[in-house]
Amino acid sequence: MAAEPRLAIYPGTFDPLTNGHVDLIERTARMFDRVVVAILLNAEKRPYFTVIERVAMIREVCGGQPGVEVETFEGLLVDYARHRRATAIVRGLRGVADFEYERQMALMNRHLSPDIETIFMMPTAQWGHLSSTLVKEVSALGGSVTGLVPPAVADRLTRKRDAGRKLDV
Repeated sequence: MAAEPRLAIYPGTFDPLTNGHVDLIERTARMFDRVVVAILLNAEKRPYFTVIERVAMIREVCGGQPGVEVETFEGLLVDYARHRRATAIVRGLRGVADFEYERQMALMNRHLSPDIETIFMMPTAQWGHLSSTLVKEVSALGGSVTGLVPPAVADRLTRKRDAGRKLDV
């Protein structure tokens, strides 16, 4: 009997997808048979891009990569990961501030589901400073996001900004 493919979940809001996210998706896809980029549906957040737009952007940017899927989920991450039969949750760490929060979440997830590992990954050095919040702020203030996000995302940010929509950053 063949072993079940190893599946990792890379969760987040991806509002918007940055080159740092793409870096982690590509590297995770090399380590696992499949990776699901899982967009959390969180009613408490007011995202700049709709979930439909975020799914479309990620599929446009990463859709050609073998083994990469994009889905949405609600509720506990570990419940979603168990449902998908994932063996790992991948989380990006940019620095010390991210670590403490992510450490607490990883320990809680381990408590809730000891069979699912959390893997922390550092972004490539050139993306270590990058966050979706910073990208939205730069775009809102008229700055260039070229090189910070994939071209398709930069185009969408520019169109939204030019349409006069106020950013909630």
